[in-house]
Amino acid sequence: MDLPDDIEAAVVQVMTYLVENEQAALLVPARFLGRIHPHFREVVQLLAVQVADEARHMEVFTRRALLRSPTLGSSSAGGRASLWTLVQESDFSLTSFLLSVLGEGTFVDLLAFLVAHAPDPVTRRVAWLAMQDERRHVLFGVAHLAEQSRVDPGLRDRLRDRLRDRLRAAVERRHDALLDTAGLNDDVSDALLVLAAGGWDPASIASGHRRVQALRQAMDDGRRRRLERLGFPADEAAELSALHTRNFM
Repeated sequence: MDLPDDIEAAVVQVMTYLVENEQAALLVPARFLGRIHPHFREVVQLLAVQVADEARHMEVFTRRALLRSPTLGSSSAGGRASLWTLVQESDFSLTSFLLSVLGEGTFVDLLAFLVAHAPDPVTRRVAWLAMQDERRHVLFGVAHLAEQSRVDPGLRDRLRDRLRDRLRAAVERRHDALLDTAGLNDDVSDALLVLAAGGWDPASIASGHRRVQALRQAMDDGRRRRLERLGFPADEAAELSALHTRNFM
């Protein structure tokens, strides 16, 4: 199916953005694999499967981007800085929180948005398949952190409070590191708007803008729900969600 040039360019840009983010999501679990004792083989297997998922996503998003275009789209310094903060985090629980609970959880909403507004069946299908994998990653991340807060039934409340303090500090540290960046690449923002609008007339553009704003609200709502599930009070969950990187991941 041949798409209009501007629509195809928007797909290429979004696919490029997805490839960049999936590369970071691959590196994060990969760096922990060598640190796990062989006795915990199930953990090694789970992380290895997650790495394989992300490698597959990178491949399929790259193939879709280059299906009709000779080159990928643009990248941004702010986007790279945001992703690098994920790779730098050395604590597994904090990394799992930033990547799975906040980043990939937000990514699930983005993939659902692409499923709803993809201009062709190939884009829709690859987004849907990747979304199924990302949902598993998010569920593992939330379950891991919930278990961390329940590790010792006698100290459950104290551990949960301690975990909340550590996770909050990690979010604020990341937010401060990214204060001078522009947030989401403008090319990606424009591409999402074009895909949501499906046309260039004023009514379509206005409709596309509302859909992108609804996506951002859905991302915020999802982050709040996951944070509250981990024990954060509603007001603190809202504050932490607002601090999440403007680059989505």
